[in-house]
Amino acid sequence: MPDRQPSPEGAPTGAARRFTPPSGRPRDISAPRAGCGVVADKATSTGAPAWGRRRVLLLNATFEPLTALPLRRAIVLIVCGKAEVVHGDAAGLVLHSATSSVVVPSVIKLRRFVRVPYRARVPMTRAALMHRDRYRCGYCGGRAETIDHVVPRSRGGQHCWENCVACCSRCNHRKADRLIVELGWRLRVVPRPPRGRHWRLLAAEPEADPLWLPYLGEQVA
Repeated sequence: MPDRQPSPEGAPTGAARRFTPPSGRPRDISAPRAGCGVVADKATSTGAPAWGRRRVLLLNATFEPLTALPLRRAIVLIVCGKAEVVHGDAAGLVLHSATSSVVVPSVIKLRRFVRVPYRARVPMTRAALMHRDRYRCGYCGGRAETIDHVVPRSRGGQHCWENCVACCSRCNHRKADRLIVELGWRLRVVPRPPRGRHWRLLAAEPEADPLWLPYLGEQVA
């Protein structure tokens, strides 16, 4: 029976299938019989993310990180010869079409260098700030769960890199809308804007694949 095409939203309609192969061989995911297509799949029984939400790190030809692509777009670049796989999926998944097979990628690299505009100021997001502070509270060093404004917004503080730190729920509750001088606290590290092009990518990615970290700078590893 021929495979059905996925819905516009990328929801699976039975086209993608997963099976358990003989020991030692990669697991296979059947793709539709199309030139550069790939089908979204449901989350696997091991808890892997749904195909429609998987992201792939795209590197320039110089191995500079550019952006994170949807899996479908990454496969199109590979099949059409515009990019090559640098790191495959840690689980060893393989996509099959009628005429070829492609390793499910985690990191891909463009075959030709592209020049991209560079903006110095990195947008501040929760994901990027947590990466900057390594998920550690700016006051006690414990595991951070939220973001705190050093100078509270209610007292004129701004929502910017220099006035925000990762914070644990305990310190956040104790501090409330007070200044740290009023509590006798000190910041572990003076908050500053991060520098580097990879931070722009991290600003949009809540969680980075461990295979991405060597390309995103030592400070986020």
